[in-house]
Formats: sequence, structure tokens, C-alpha cells
Amino acid sequence: MQENRNGWSWIPTLYFAEGLPYFAVTVISVILYKRMGINNTDIALYTSWLYLPWVIKPFWSPIVEMLSTRRQWIYAAQLFIGAMFAAVAFSIPASGFFQWSLAIFWLVAFSSATHDIAADGFYMLGLSEEQQSFFSGIRSIFYRVATIFGQGAIIIVAGRLEEATASITTAWSITFAILAGIMVLLGGIHRFTLPTPANDISRNISSVKEAMQKFGEIWSTFFKKPGIVQAILFMLLFRLPEAQLVKLLNPFLLDSRDAGGLALSTEQIGITYGTIGVIGLIIGGIAGGVAISKKGLKYWLWPMVAAISIPDLVYVYLSMAQPTGQLIIDGCIFVEQMGYGFGFTAYMMYLIYFSRGKYPTAHYAISTAFMALGMMLPGMLSGYIQELVGYTNFFIWVMVCCVATFAVSGLLKIDPDFGKK
Repeated sequence: MQENRNGWSWIPTLYFAEGLPYFAVTVISVILYKRMGINNTDIALYTSWLYLPWVIKPFWSPIVEMLSTRRQWIYAAQLFIGAMFAAVAFSIPASGFFQWSLAIFWLVAFSSATHDIAADGFYMLGLSEEQQSFFSGIRSIFYRVATIFGQGAIIIVAGRLEEATASITTAWSITFAILAGIMVLLGGIHRFTLPTPANDISRNISSVKEAMQKFGEIWSTFFKKPGIVQAILFMLLFRLPEAQLVKLLNPFLLDSRDAGGLALSTEQIGITYGTIGVIGLIIGGIAGGVAISKKGLKYWLWPMVAAISIPDLVYVYLSMAQPTGQLIIDGCIFVEQMGYGFGFTAYMMYLIYFSRGKYPTAHYAISTAFMALGMMLPGMLSGYIQELVGYTNFFIWVMVCCVATFAVSGLLKIDPDFGKK
């Protein structure tokens, strides 16, 4: 048994592998469809549906815990995701590409959500409590590395391939073939590098029955928590502006100036949003964590609500002015993403705060399911709204939706000492 294998040998690659398919499904797919000529209404509607596996993830988490081991789930999911990325690559030049690729992305999304369940559970089994605390920041860093790689490096590669091959179809087929190779490689690596904790075992039938009873208790106690209505409203509506904005941001950057966009190339998207923007996001997130550790969540709640809302005004400006200077565009994206990173810290900390009690891990998973639902439903309509009113009016509408963010934040009751170091 390899129970005490050094976490450095598997945690960085495991959480990189957790992040990459998520960003492929939620971000890279949007850019792919925009470059392939799909309209904004269809892009927003159908890619928003891809959040569903993360919404319903808590319902099948007991299956992952009961059947086989988490270790086997992890590398099996990674190999399957790699195969599905290869299938996307083959579907891009095919007739009926949109329907085929969407179906495959659905499989990737369900596999990725399953991988999340297995990986997060394995993290707790493969490390002592002291090691879990030490590596908590490390796993977050490498998940963010996957963000930069997926939204930045991969998009830059796709853009350069578009120029080199003079074919959008060929370029994106090669891009997804690269993603497939990376996931298969990671699956192969984890077959040998993951430890084999003694408590990572399949369950017997009696334990399955007990687990299902416990599953029912977990859900019933979640909905009996004090302030549950206010909490769910907060989980669903705090990100209402972002849920719509995130689906139309890349199409706005890619669209021609005649269509109201900024006419950036695919490579420029990878640099501006996928790299500079993500750096701003990371800086904001770190600053938010430090701030809450000093004064607590309650103290910083309203500054963070403002930080996640007000910077969205940069998109109203960009859509009205349509500046040509790359420095201006990069600066606007950086500021907005840094504000988002800072403000989003309050949201995630509240989920932790609300999940405290008898089943903190399970209740946190349920809370994140409501978070995913809050992203999915508004995102489905965002493309239709944008095509109906244009980019400038759409971004003004996003600012109006910030009223919901402020309103649900005002419903919360938070212990003033929560979050302080």
C-alpha cells in the first residue's frame, strides 16, 4: 500500500486535470462555436445547459463513493475525457458538427463533474488533516494554472493554427486533438502516481443502504438550516450579472465592429481574456482572501459586492467606444476580472459559512450545485437578449441586474468574526 506518497507527486497534476475539462466545456466551447459561425442565441442557450452536470452532481456522488474506488474513477474519467476530446476533434469537420459536438461536450461535462467528486474525495483520503491544510492552497493554484492554460495557452495555440493552416476547422480539430493527448497523458500518469489509501475501497450492500439513508438526512438537514430561503436566493442571484456576461464576453470580443464587437483575433482572446484577465482574477482572489482573514467576511461584504458589480461598466464603455488600442482593452478586462476575483471571494466564503454544521462537506457540495444552477438558467437566455437589443444595451441590462446582487447580499446575517484568521 502506498498510503503516504508525497502529495507533490500527484496533487498538482490532479487539480490541473480537474480544471482543464471544466474550462473546455464552459469557455473553449463558446469560442469554438463563435469561430465556427454559430449565432449568439444558440451558443448561450446550449452551452449554458452544459452546467447541468455540476448542478445535479450531489445526486450521484454516492454512486462514485460506493462503486469501485475513487482512484479508479479518477484515471478512468481522465482517459474517457481524453477520448471525448478526440471525438470533438473528429466532429468539427463533419456535417451536423454542432449537434454532434454538443452531445460529446455533454459526455465531457458529466465525466468532468464525476471526476470532481472522485478527486475531491480522494484528496481527503490520500492526505492527513495536516497535509490537507498544507496542500489546500497548492491545489487551488494548479486549478488556476489550468484556467490560464485552458483559457489562455490553448486559445493562443488555436489562433496561431488558424493563421498557419488558413482553416478554422482544421485549426480547432488540431486544438482538440492536443487537449485529448494531454488528458490521456494525465490519465496514464495518475495510473501510477496516485497513492492507494487503505480506506479507498468499494462498499458492500449494507453500507450502500446506510449511505442512502445518510444521503436523505444530509438533504433534509440542509433545507432545515436557519435562513435557508435567504441563502438559496443569494446562491442563485448573486452571480446573475456574471451568468449572462460570461456567455457573451468572448463573442463580443470576437464579433466584427459592424456587429458591435471589438474584432479581436482568436490569439488576442487567449492573451487578453485568457491570460491578462486570469492574472487579474488571481490577484483579486488572493487580495480577497487576505482581506477577509484580517477583518472577516461581514466587514468586507459590501466592498466585495461593489467590486464584483461596478467594474462591469467597462463593457458598457467598450461596446460604446469600441476602442482600437489593445492596451485599453487589456486594461479594462484586467480591472473587471480583478474586481470579480476580489468580490467572488465573498460568495465562496459565504457558501463555506452556510455549510457549517453536521455535514459541512456535503452541504457545501449542495451549495455549489445551487451556484451552478444560478449560472445555467440566466446564461440560457443571455444570447437571445443580446441579439434582441445589441451589445451596448445588453451590457446596460447586465448592470441593471447588479441590483439583484446588492439585494440578496442585504438579506444575509453573518457572524462578524467569521473568516478572521
